[in-house]
Amino acid sequence: MGIPFILISMVLFFVMFFGIGFILNMLLRMSWIMAIIYPIITLSIIDDVPFLNYATAPIDTLQLAWDRLFVITLADGLILSSGFVGAILSGVVIKMLRSRGYRMF
Repeated sequence: MGIPFILISMVLFFVMFFGIGFILNMLLRMSWIMAIIYPIITLSIIDDVPFLNYATAPIDTLQLAWDRLFVITLADGLILSSGFVGAILSGVVIKMLRSRGYRMF
């Protein structure tokens, strides 16, 4: 992957998860909902295991996911971490807006 591709992907993941997190926080009135959901999304991106396997064989599936988590490339780690920063920042922005008196829905 080239540097421009990585930078564009990082911005895209940041904006996408900031926006999704902001909307979810606004509608559900839970400031950190996206920060809680994001690791689940990241696991589904990283490993190719069906989500049902986490319920049927959790120990084996989590071990496989843990192993694959440390095999990802630096570019993938940067892209996924920028999405996590966007999810965290959406919670911070919602908290600031609510403390300043803005009511959303």
